[in-house]
Amino acid sequence: MLDWFPAILFAYVIPAGFTHLFGWDLSEVYLHSLSRNWIIPITLLAVMSALPFRQLAIVGVRPLLLFFIGSAIIATLPIILVSLFSGLDPNSSELFIVQGFWKGLVPIVGGWIGGSTSQLILKELAKTPESLFLSVLVLDNILVNIWTILMFQFIKKGEVFNLFFGINDPIPDQSELHLKNSGRKIFPFVTILLFFGISSIIFFLNISFLGMVIILSVIGLALGNLIKIRNTRFSLQLGGICIVLVMAILGLRLDFSNLSLPFLFILLVVIWLTLHFIGMLICAKILKLNLVWVPIASMANLGGISTAPAVTAAYRKDLMPHAILLAILSMVTGTGWGMLTIYLFELLN
Repeated sequence: MLDWFPAILFAYVIPAGFTHLFGWDLSEVYLHSLSRNWIIPITLLAVMSALPFRQLAIVGVRPLLLFFIGSAIIATLPIILVSLFSGLDPNSSELFIVQGFWKGLVPIVGGWIGGSTSQLILKELAKTPESLFLSVLVLDNILVNIWTILMFQFIKKGEVFNLFFGINDPIPDQSELHLKNSGRKIFPFVTILLFFGISSIIFFLNISFLGMVIILSVIGLALGNLIKIRNTRFSLQLGGICIVLVMAILGLRLDFSNLSLPFLFILLVVIWLTLHFIGMLICAKILKLNLVWVPIASMANLGGISTAPAVTAAYRKDLMPHAILLAILSMVTGTGWGMLTIYLFELLN
């Protein structure tokens, strides 16, 4: 069941189910402030401190370039599609611009590129309504699961597609890369105290939400790379736990009565996803890059740290660490790409 309805969505829906069943209104309880001011900052620090810069070189320049092009397509294409839809149909302009449904596209950018953390942050930055956010989560879950199945099939036939497109780019054997802890390892309890202390300082400085996101992202990267005090595996585990907590608390605000999306919205997202893949295929052809990197980079952009290595393992298990690195890179860049999407939509408005 969790393959099709992941735990992160259960964490979001179950609290909403209780509030709906018993008629509770928990939309303004203190837990929401706790989540915004404390849990999200700790999540940011945990995720950002897990990216080892020195290991990115092992992935290679061309796969990294393909990955970033895929991210850029995801971040910019919705603005282009909304503009095209609005030019062809006035109802589209009314839906996306006047009624503000573009705010539902922004969390999709965060969810695809950065994962749940970026999705939640961008929801706050774009001021996405709760009912729209829930519907977007359901649509996103369905599409990403279908996409994962398709990428499993594509990567298994990668060499066949290479022959079809006339690409001769064999992938050499790589020594296995482990995302193991390096630097001075600190105990999990000390890690939590460190993250909590930094979050406390940011909280008492009363910095804006956007400023907090930027500052904590930089601090997290510094902890993981410059100061070299990290516990990578525990940081990722802590980030995952915090994400579930944030989603569960956010679920207390849900209203199931508005769980719906217009057909135009769904059509735009499906076209968006399809063009993302076509764009990456074209880029791989131009770069003369082995096409197996297309599903790997696509799943790192869309699926994240669990599905990207899983899809990669269907082709070659020794490439799984590369997929993990791309997925982590996706996690730490998703918020930035989403901010670009918000900026471009505000220009469109």
